[in-house]
Amino acid sequence: MKRIVALVAVLLSFTAFAYVLPGGSILRRMVTERDELKLSGLRVEGSLTFHGPAVKEAGSALGAATDRPDVQGDGVLYLRMPGRCRFEASVPDGNSRSTVVQVAGRRRLEGNEIASLSVLVAQVCPLFAAGGGPVQQLKESVQQYLQGLGVDTTRTGLARFSGEVTYVLGEQGENRPQFWVYKDSFRPARLRYTDAAKVAWDVRFLDYNSPAVGEAMPRTIEVWRGDQRAVRFTALKGDTRATVPDKLFTP
Repeated sequence: MKRIVALVAVLLSFTAFAYVLPGGSILRRMVTERDELKLSGLRVEGSLTFHGPAVKEAGSALGAATDRPDVQGDGVLYLRMPGRCRFEASVPDGNSRSTVVQVAGRRRLEGNEIASLSVLVAQVCPLFAAGGGPVQQLKESVQQYLQGLGVDTTRTGLARFSGEVTYVLGEQGENRPQFWVYKDSFRPARLRYTDAAKVAWDVRFLDYNSPAVGEAMPRTIEVWRGDQRAVRFTALKGDTRATVPDKLFTP
């Protein structure tokens, strides 16, 4: 009898995970959940930690010492919908600031570039600062963007990430371009791709529903270069109804 009960449990578990939504349906649900938040502007303050290959680059850009295993500083992320993003990075013992601004897919720098921060902004902007149109249009925009990174959005599977079940859009394989979405909440979880310079990037979105930013953003965003973490941004304070001025995004 126990074996029968165990077998039934296994079969029920298999049935629950056997059906995987098509990529288009997953992206539609994701942008619908985002659209229902009715966000127009967002300001997030947090801590920055640069690791491994990014330590020397960040230290040089921010005027900080690099003879240590990591560089710690402060970050401020601004989003204004649709499609405008700004990230400001500084360190307490530094003498300069590095800022990345992206508007409608076009990026510019204020100060010296830190590659991992450029990647962070480049991927946060199309996923979290979209808006201002019908859900179908937003879905198609995100889908085209992911396809431009090499993600095959017609292929879907399941995996576990950060202790949760996720949908995986893209070809299976460790080095394939993929976009991961948390199964229960339909929020972005992970984006893996290789850029034009053949550098592999892995952007991870962790711990939603924090006191700092609620459902609007993940509490933590990590950017990995290859198999090494380059930067970690952790939200400490957020304003999901911020009035973000235009001047922050203009030269």
